[in-house]
Amino acid sequence: MAAADGTRERGQGDPPREDLQTFHAGDGGPTPENDRITSLGPGATGAGSYDVFDGVAAEYARHRPGIPAEAVRILTGAIEAVTRPMVLDLGTGTGQVPLALLAALPRIAHVDLVDVSKPMLRQAAAALRPVLGRSTAGLFFGEADAFVPSAPGRRPDLITCCRAFHWMNRPAVLAMADRVAAPHATVAIMNDGSLWTHESDWTAALRELIQGFLGPVRRAGTRGAFQVPSRRYEEDLAESAFSDVTEHRIPVDRVWAPDDVIGYLRTTSFARPDLFAGRRAEFESQARALLAAHADGGVLHEEALFTVLLARRPHTSS
Repeated sequence: MAAADGTRERGQGDPPREDLQTFHAGDGGPTPENDRITSLGPGATGAGSYDVFDGVAAEYARHRPGIPAEAVRILTGAIEAVTRPMVLDLGTGTGQVPLALLAALPRIAHVDLVDVSKPMLRQAAAALRPVLGRSTAGLFFGEADAFVPSAPGRRPDLITCCRAFHWMNRPAVLAMADRVAAPHATVAIMNDGSLWTHESDWTAALRELIQGFLGPVRRAGTRGAFQVPSRRYEEDLAESAFSDVTEHRIPVDRVWAPDDVIGYLRTTSFARPDLFAGRRAEFESQARALLAAHADGGVLHEEALFTVLLARRPHTSS
């Protein structure tokens, strides 16, 4: 789910390999052996590392904000002229973008989901299976720039990346997109920051509390300090094949319950549970008290700005 959200990094240790498979809603399970998508590829997560969300996929699905309706409208508008469009979602997490697109545009023919976390892909598959209808979906475990279509002719008409682009090798991802995408394809990079970057009284107080436990520097999981991308995504796109860029800025007023904020924090790189070691319960107790003190009628408001960058090859722009 791209400004620096700070929630998509990997830790140490590699879980046992377990193949992930293409699935279709109609058969209730994986398709035959020859339809499997390769679990590990040239740029995939290899021995010695795994995604930090391997242990929090269910909480991620429960507590992460969804995709604004206006953003979904923009995405479906990009493929409205395609009879049976294909979609590729990079850094899919729990499948928020495919879920929203399938609900809004059931005639999508196929969607490929890419992530470096098998538990996140399984969570996405479980959510997608009941809503696929006649559509099919493929799961690709690995780095986004290593993605290879599961079958000849599966060229995505829309490539999406929401709140994850900052963790990727962006030039390599865009080069991959140019290789696999349909000639008229659109690349959509989406982001809305995080509760760390949001400026309000309650988020500032929460940030100070986190810093009181973990130090003044924003953490990036066990990697150390979070590094803000050295340049804007528009610059990455300008140097890619998808250099014709349109920006859409969508104001979003989110309402949080204190317990939802705590659940959200557990899924972030800057406040994930293992960073607090034996002080996690102490931190969460203080955080709940802080959030309750700032809540109005039991809720907290976040006035976010959800940004959608639609990028196309210049010769295909209307």
